[in-house]
Amino acid sequence: MQKSIVIICGGGPAPGINNVISTTARVFLKNGYRVLGVHEGFQGLLSATPNVVDIDFEFVDRIFSIGGSALRMSRFKPKAEDFNSDFFHKNNVQLLVSIGGDDTASSAARLADYLHSQSVEVKSIHVPKTIDNDLPLPSGVPTFGFQTAKETGVVLANTVYEDARTSQNWFVMCAMGREAGHLALEIASACHFPMIIIPEMFNKTSITVDKIVRLVISSIVKRRLMGIFYGVAMIGEGVFHFLQKDDLDATDIQFEYDEHGHPELNQVSKAHIFNQLVMRKINTLELDQKCRPVELGYSMRCARPIGFDLNYTSLLGRGVYTLFEQGHTKCMVSQMPDGEVIPLFLDDLRDDDGRIKTRLVDTESQQVKSIFNMLHYLTEDDLNAAAELLPNPEEYLFDRILEW
Repeated sequence: MQKSIVIICGGGPAPGINNVISTTARVFLKNGYRVLGVHEGFQGLLSATPNVVDIDFEFVDRIFSIGGSALRMSRFKPKAEDFNSDFFHKNNVQLLVSIGGDDTASSAARLADYLHSQSVEVKSIHVPKTIDNDLPLPSGVPTFGFQTAKETGVVLANTVYEDARTSQNWFVMCAMGREAGHLALEIASACHFPMIIIPEMFNKTSITVDKIVRLVISSIVKRRLMGIFYGVAMIGEGVFHFLQKDDLDATDIQFEYDEHGHPELNQVSKAHIFNQLVMRKINTLELDQKCRPVELGYSMRCARPIGFDLNYTSLLGRGVYTLFEQGHTKCMVSQMPDGEVIPLFLDDLRDDDGRIKTRLVDTESQQVKSIFNMLHYLTEDDLNAAAELLPNPEEYLFDRILEW
């Protein structure tokens, strides 16, 4: 029977998935393998009736440059009792290629271990995917999809900033990113936003709703002192991961919580929530300022990949074959800054709790410090002038809020 590989996609979409599928399939087809794509991730792969695509050159030519995923995705996380070897036996599978985040990678490694215990030798190579840029890849190497998501976000964010200037209004914008602020920081800095708030900024103090609101007000008042009555404040969604339930409850906004006590971020618009909280404070301070919310989220995940991500995902797809030929398994494919393909073994990337470590924004880097230095916020030199607008201007000083 002809040897085959199988490709599945887990989690949410990111620009470039289709080119990973396409390039991986191309190189294996060229080398005599049958390439099978399975819809619905692990849920489809382990079901009694998987929905299978027999991938050929015509299929990969049709999908490589478009957004989304030609293989439907799933967030299904298999338990030990879900594992079986039926599909692998039936199709003489030599390699499982998983495209997804850390959960998908972990499930693929566990499945490989199970298959080994059943005397079914199937290698497992994972292609790390996220627009959040928060996986521990080599320094300077982004996650695929990040650059396209940033580019898409910049187009939208620049439009919002022009609206703010034209209408003389403020906007509160939130961007995806989970616990890391890479996407929010780079979109907002590219668009010259006067205020950027990401979780990593709170490295010397706890994150609270009040501090976030005061940082936005600090920028609004500083700009007003400069004679500028408009702007956009960017807030990375990751701040929600660190807010205490009591703090959220005090806002009188109804949240749903998961089994770990974290707010269900997919169920709410973070921009609307923070905009509402900022407007409450503005009204209390009688600043006579309008503020509107904009959410940057799902609009970035299925964008058509830009040239950077097309080249990058092509390298990763070819890299899957390289690592497979070298005999590697239970690893992620990555590259060094010079383009050399390398394996990243999952066991080396986990913290003490077994989670893959999160790559955060380095707020001590010169690049990030220079971005923060360009923001507009109240300083000690503004106290006298700000006292004309605020009852306690010292409470809105940027460095005091963050305890920097």
